[in-house]
Amino acid sequence: MTEESTKIGVPPEHFEGDYRPAESVSAVEGARPRLMVEPDQTGFLIRLADALNTTLDLQTLLQRTADLVRAVIDFRIFAILLLNDRTNDLRMRFQIGHTPEIERMRIKVGRGIVGQVAQTREAMLIGDVSQTSNYIEANPHVRSELAVPLIVKNRVIGVIDIQSEQLDYFQPEHLHLLKLTASRIAQAIENARLYTRVARQAQTLQVLNEISRELTSILDLDPLFERIGQLLRRIIDYQMFSIWLVNEREQVLENSFAVRFGERFNPDEKLPLDRGLVGAAISERKLIHAPDVRRDPRYYMVNAETRSEIAVPLIHKGRVIGILDVEHTRPNFFNEDHERAVNTLAGQIAIAVENARLYQKVMQQEQRLEQDLEMAREVQLRLLPPLKPKHQRAEFAARFLPARTIGGDLYDFLQYDSDRSAIVVGDVSGKAAPAALYAALVSGIMRSAGAQHPSPSEMLSLLNEALQERRVDSQYVAMLYAVWNDQNLTLQIANAGAVQPLFCRDGEVETVRAEGFPLGLFPDVKYEEFSLATQPGDSLIFFSDGIVDAQNAAGEMFGEERVQEIVRKHRQKSASKLAEVILSEVGRFQNGQERFDDETVVVLRVL
Repeated sequence: MTEESTKIGVPPEHFEGDYRPAESVSAVEGARPRLMVEPDQTGFLIRLADALNTTLDLQTLLQRTADLVRAVIDFRIFAILLLNDRTNDLRMRFQIGHTPEIERMRIKVGRGIVGQVAQTREAMLIGDVSQTSNYIEANPHVRSELAVPLIVKNRVIGVIDIQSEQLDYFQPEHLHLLKLTASRIAQAIENARLYTRVARQAQTLQVLNEISRELTSILDLDPLFERIGQLLRRIIDYQMFSIWLVNEREQVLENSFAVRFGERFNPDEKLPLDRGLVGAAISERKLIHAPDVRRDPRYYMVNAETRSEIAVPLIHKGRVIGILDVEHTRPNFFNEDHERAVNTLAGQIAIAVENARLYQKVMQQEQRLEQDLEMAREVQLRLLPPLKPKHQRAEFAARFLPARTIGGDLYDFLQYDSDRSAIVVGDVSGKAAPAALYAALVSGIMRSAGAQHPSPSEMLSLLNEALQERRVDSQYVAMLYAVWNDQNLTLQIANAGAVQPLFCRDGEVETVRAEGFPLGLFPDVKYEEFSLATQPGDSLIFFSDGIVDAQNAAGEMFGEERVQEIVRKHRQKSASKLAEVILSEVGRFQNGQERFDDETVVVLRVL
């Protein structure tokens, strides 16, 4: 069988001057390809260097290499095999004339003609391959072969291999020219591989940077794991991917996310912390790489198709919290670049997982707290007086808005008898649950003591002593206690640090100057008490500091003067309407600003 006569060479402009392409091989038995004359070799090598130096793309470079060689040595079967240092075998990176089955072959160094060339670092010219014991018969039609090593810095990186279907087709001149060509091609290939590696590393760093930014924004575990799998595929073309998290209570690994050939996979089995490659990664606290799991005694099969695997521990604050595991069906699939990428990624994943788990824990706690606060609010509302006192010559009203779900303000009415009722307005230091619990304590003591019908000063002294016995650091209560007498229209008042009430008569509004120390701060405190005489049409307004301290968007406070103006303007209204107007005006003043303190208003209007 003759060699192909058609040439698929480089463009003519690469071979100007005295060079003339070799003529096609004649169909006559024993014909040989013509070779350029000796003076043309220098020009050819110059043009070869020019052609190779114009690209750093490996595939383009290999194609140009084939075209350049074909321009001087007519061939039908051609291959460039590159050496895989990890597996120590040769793999075709470019070929012409071979079948797909042969292209997928892995040739160990030392095996076959190309393997021997790689091992001995010496070119081989074989006139009759059938006479060579080391020949691998991949193509039964091949009769002769020419193989030259690719060497860079005294290191073999691959082999150029040309085959012919004619006996003794290749001559020493071909060998000489191919050696010259190989020495230049080898360096170009190494440069292209280095460029590809650097470009891949740059892309990997870019992806890792994107991952680090994106993972911190995902606080739900399942979407987090899914996104990790998507981003990781941009770096490693894996076939199986899983994340196992450590269950510290049961001391097992639980599969939290797994993808198998692009589909979600949910292995039910829990793994002991010392089983398989993942167990080795935990115990050794480092990346475990099994190029071929069939040869690793530590391997425990989860996916039957797995041949190569990387397991890297997820370590957060010195504690292994899980395992990142990637697998492939091809042995020796993963390389050092993959190892570096997953090692770098593992630290970021560990932080993201812990953040997501902490967020979930906080959310669960917040949900439980919200439920508890709702129940506490319900209890607090039930502690407020369900009914207001009923008297012939006075009406009462109360309004309460907590700053949060529950608050620290309290108000109450205690019915002494048909003519007397106590009015209580208090403000516990702090807010939310602690303040509400302390308010409930104060309310319980006060109601218990109220059965003795104490005077305002007696009640405040009694409460102060009781709170001293149950002292809680940084907790105190400001309280105003007053007793209305419907028979003689008088009001007895004592104040323990609460906001002084307002008294309105005939359009004049003034502050009732009652003062005293808050309850629970100092022992043996005496409280001053005085009596206020009223007449029909008068109003008394009790309120907490949340009313006067309310702020708008500009930071301006509502203040007592505004409260006085509202009372003066709406003095003819009922107690209920006046209380509603005060809270409504405070809300309008805040204009949507969040309340930072509870707001309480109690109104007594003399009929």
